[in-house]
Parts: sequence; structure tokens; C-alpha cells
Amino acid sequence: MRKKHMYRVLLALVMISFFLFEKYYDANASAVSEKNSNNEFIIDSGDISSPESFRDFLPSTTTNTIIHHNFYSLSYNEDHEQSEWVAYELKKEHLTNDDRKRPYFEMDPEVGTGSAHWQNFKNSGYDRGHLCPAGDRRFSIAAYEETFLTSNISPQNHQFNSGVWNRLEQQVRYWAEKHNNLLVITGAVLTDGLATIGSEKVSVPEQFYKIVFKQSAVGYEVITFLIPHEASEAPLDTFIVPVDTLESLTGIDFFYRLKDEVEFKLESELKKQPWFD
Repeated sequence: MRKKHMYRVLLALVMISFFLFEKYYDANASAVSEKNSNNEFIIDSGDISSPESFRDFLPSTTTNTIIHHNFYSLSYNEDHEQSEWVAYELKKEHLTNDDRKRPYFEMDPEVGTGSAHWQNFKNSGYDRGHLCPAGDRRFSIAAYEETFLTSNISPQNHQFNSGVWNRLEQQVRYWAEKHNNLLVITGAVLTDGLATIGSEKVSVPEQFYKIVFKQSAVGYEVITFLIPHEASEAPLDTFIVPVDTLESLTGIDFFYRLKDEVEFKLESELKKQPWFD
């Protein structure tokens, strides 16, 4: 009797094991079917009860050099000695006026090929223009100082940097105050034949871009700016372009982890709402 009871227990355990294996296998088979060509999971569309991590929406890289710092991520382009994009989350709670001591610029230790030295900018006639603005990271000393890595700067004409580019940064802070969680993606259009500065030949971009993305209870909203690298008094909404335009210029796939139909709609739209109202 004892042996029969033991056999029944063993049989039950074997059946449970097969059931769990089958369930696990089916779940993984389903997950694999929801991956894209980069072998990364696709983000579903529809109602969003809780926002995904901002890293779920990072762009592709043309250089295979994505670096995650504590307060922003970037894709570094060694050929141009600057980042092709910098991305970070901007929340309402990040917007502080804390007085921070401006540190020296430092090379980024995470860039294996070495980010450009700040001396390339010396006497060049160009500002060391932040991509992730220091003003968006005043909420802590560590966050603020991290924006002074040279992987986070690009040569910018002073009138551009302090003018239309600064106006756009201020506008994004207004949207963070209004809409809260935003993903901000900023970079330069890096192409062959650009002028350079310094001994390391840091490229001087002719255009800069900024993408602002948010999630809501009904889906995703995005607004994209492409601005010539020159002084301008034009209203910001004159620089709005579809994401598709940036992808054609840069070769970067910005929202490739969205389902195709969602990505197509989001990236092809040219909308001022709900941003400018």
C-alpha cells in the first residue's frame, strides 16, 4: 500500500511538472512573437494604466554605442566626437531652481573610444552647448554635474544657444510642469562634410533637433522640432516636423519598439495639439 501511494504521488508530480513546462513554453513562445528585428520586446498600444520606463522608448543607435548614465542615456558617435542623441526623463518634480556651482567639463569615462576633450572648444567661437540641459537637472548635485560630461555637449553658435535653442528648452520645462512625465530626445543631425573644430575634429552641426514624447491614458503624443543652427526669432511652432523627417536625415529609428501601426501613425503626424493650445 505504501508503494502504491508513493507511485501516485510521483505520478502527480510528473503531471504537474509537464503542465508547468507547457505553460512556461507557451508564454515564452508568445513573447518571442512580440519581438522586433532587434530582438527586443515590442511595446503594446492601447490604454496605459501605468507608464513604461522611459528606457523602453529609447531610439536605435547607428553606432552601437549606447551609454546609460544615472540621469540620462546617450548614443555616442566617435566619427563626429559627440552624441547623435541624448535622452532623458523630465518630470515636474525635476524642475527646481537650486543654485548649483558650475563644474568643469570632463571627458565621459563610459565612452570607450574617449569623448572629445573640452579644449577642442577653446577659442573656437562656439559654445559648449548642452544636449541634456543643466537646467533640467538642478534637483541634485550629482544630476547637475553629470550634464557636464563632454559626451553631452555639441558646438553651438552663441546666438543660437542663448536664443531659439534656449527658448525651446524653456518651453519643454513648461510642458513638464503641465504634463509631468516627458521623454526628451535631443541631438544634432550628423552628416559627412561638416565643418570641424579642435584637434579632434569635433563636427559643427548645421541642424539640431528635439523630440518631446508623453504617455497618457489614451495613448502616446509626440512633438518634434528641427532647427537650423543659426540665430532665429521665429516662433517655435514654425520648426515642427514629423518624426519621419528626422529619421530620413539621421538614419535613427526613434520609436522602433512600438507596434508598427502605432509607430507609423505617431511618426507621420504633424500636430501642434495638445502641446500648443
